[in-house]
Amino acid sequence: MDLLIKALDNFPEIWAGDSISDIIFRVSQENDWIWQNEDVVVIAQKIISKSENRYKNLTDIKPGKLALQYSETVDKDPRLIELILSESKKVLRTRNGLMIVQHKLGFVCANAGIDHSNVIMKDGNNENWVLLLPEEPDKSARLIQEELKKLTNVRLGILIIDSHGRAWRNGVVGTTIGISQVPGVVDKRGDFDRYGYKLRITEIGAADELAAAASLMMGQADEGRPVVLAKGFPYHLRNSETQELIRSESDDLFR
Repeated sequence: MDLLIKALDNFPEIWAGDSISDIIFRVSQENDWIWQNEDVVVIAQKIISKSENRYKNLTDIKPGKLALQYSETVDKDPRLIELILSESKKVLRTRNGLMIVQHKLGFVCANAGIDHSNVIMKDGNNENWVLLLPEEPDKSARLIQEELKKLTNVRLGILIIDSHGRAWRNGVVGTTIGISQVPGVVDKRGDFDRYGYKLRITEIGAADELAAAASLMMGQADEGRPVVLAKGFPYHLRNSETQELIRSESDDLFR
């Protein structure tokens, strides 16, 4: 049993309006990738956001009263705080330089996933520009999956991932925020272990496991490898959505 994960080399800069599926297919050919049924494409959130023009310029943002209040205790530009609040359902925790929020997409993350790193504008004026998460990552994943299926003539899955921290441990890991055809959670309850014990609580976050592995290949800084292809994912593809990975607030012991 083997799992092959390959980061695509020489991936170009992505601009608003670019077709991610067309570019992935072209670069995969340049990287001599042979497409097969059940392959999974793992895509960094940032290039999805860039292609969907999810840029915001801080000079266009007027902070409201709540943003100004938070800016007194959180060392952030109140205009950025206003964007964070607009992308969030609620603020869970704050400290100097950090806001932990429940994003309006449902998951918990830092600063609503808004980022300034690796953001470049064609005119070279990058200072005040930030990038928001995709508006509907599952929809984005589904559209790319359908387009790539036509180009490759194989059945494949898509993950859109971002780097998230975790409640119990230091460091960020790749985490699924958009999904199409890849099982988010694999339910092993009712199966038996090697010694005949019936499993009662085991549910595997399969999509996040692959997201973390792919993130190793992507890197977190200037690597320029935003797409990873995986062959040998050990679970069959099926209809899926990111919501199956998100623990409900009533079951979350940390809120």
